[in-house]
Amino acid sequence: MEILTIETPSLGDRSYVVTDGEVAAVIDPQRDIDRVLEVTEPRGLKITHVFETHNHNDYVTGGYELVRITGATYVLNADEEMFYDFHGVRDGDEVEVGGITIRAMHTPGHTPTHFSYVATDGEQTAVFTGGSLLYGSVGRTDLVARSLAEELTRHQFATARRLASELEDDTTVLPTHGFGSFCSSAAADEQTSNVDPKYGVETSTIGEQKQVNLALTITDEEEFVTTLLSGLDAYPRYYAHMAPRNKVGPDGVDLSPALEADPVELSRRIHVGEWVVDLRSRTAYAKDHVLGTVNVEVGNSFITYLAWIVPWNVPITLVGDTQEEVSEAQRQMVRVGIDRPAAQALGGIEAFGQGLDRSSYRIATLEDLAKVIGSDDVHVLDVRRHDERASGAIAGSQHIPIHELSRRATEVPEGKEVWVHCASGYRASIATSLLTRAGRTPVLIDDSDTRLVELGFEIEAVA
Repeated sequence: MEILTIETPSLGDRSYVVTDGEVAAVIDPQRDIDRVLEVTEPRGLKITHVFETHNHNDYVTGGYELVRITGATYVLNADEEMFYDFHGVRDGDEVEVGGITIRAMHTPGHTPTHFSYVATDGEQTAVFTGGSLLYGSVGRTDLVARSLAEELTRHQFATARRLASELEDDTTVLPTHGFGSFCSSAAADEQTSNVDPKYGVETSTIGEQKQVNLALTITDEEEFVTTLLSGLDAYPRYYAHMAPRNKVGPDGVDLSPALEADPVELSRRIHVGEWVVDLRSRTAYAKDHVLGTVNVEVGNSFITYLAWIVPWNVPITLVGDTQEEVSEAQRQMVRVGIDRPAAQALGGIEAFGQGLDRSSYRIATLEDLAKVIGSDDVHVLDVRRHDERASGAIAGSQHIPIHELSRRATEVPEGKEVWVHCASGYRASIATSLLTRAGRTPVLIDDSDTRLVELGFEIEAVA
């Protein structure tokens, strides 16, 4: 049995291909299924089955389209309510994939109908745990409905114990979430995982998780429920659109380049309220940008924050230096159901910004802020999440989490320099572009919040 991992760092997720060398099953494929085919086709593998551990809340599945083009059997919990035909399995059912047996285990918690799948070839065993048992923690339990969070947390507690008691200690644990995904709940103090040469990525085992996993080291259910629920903060608002989209069977994607827009067209799109997103680095944007654009630097955090802050169904135009840059952003967008950019523009600021109103703002460090803090014309804005700010905040700073800033920008005072910080500078760069668009005068603090105490800032406790 060979297991191939397809990582999606931009969403903190993984998909898997399990094969006996001739046929293969795919677990939790993401929407850009060309990445799956790039793994299976050169090896001559025939995809016979596609398994979903649950109806996903953080991305649009590629399972439906993969089944359509390969003729594979689509395997889900028989109790899932989908608007298409699939092969329903129940707890304990087994599916043969060539020389591999895959057994379904009902592991509710992340969702009520969540399944894990135990794969074995008689010599090695792995369990695909989806959003149940993660490395050091478990999947969050408030995504289906906040009213069900406590009930699902209790199910998650029981699920972790079932996996730990029924599977051997050397069983490899392969979750879908947990690598930066907001589908993860509170992280454990210590996460045990290793880069396994068989898989080429970080893995763990049931035995290791017994020693460190939040759900297995807290033995009292009430304590676990309190701990897990208290650690749940905001999650990206685009999640609300994912599960309904997955229920109807998502279509395939078109990753071809979007319509080219010249500067006149970009200006028109900005003035009618569309979003023109500048993908360049935060330092390049700060030095020179087109007024009215929003900077979301393309990288592993790009789609999480773009899809979190942009109003749903508002047309998005992508601008950047190269086609590669724009294509990467476009690929990340389709994973969360933003099917096509409205337009694109390349060649850097001198090309797409020609003749348009341009601006800039300063980049600073926390040392720079320490020298001027307390001045009447300096205002500090913290755009971290509530759970991050709870660990301590610069005394007197204003707090507006990044995902609330676009609708609350008027709360930021005019007539002052607004020094914006987050944990590392990435979200602060998005915030400074939003503030510039709202007519404020921001200063981007491109620095780490771990240095606040070291630099002598007065820190206040936040309830």
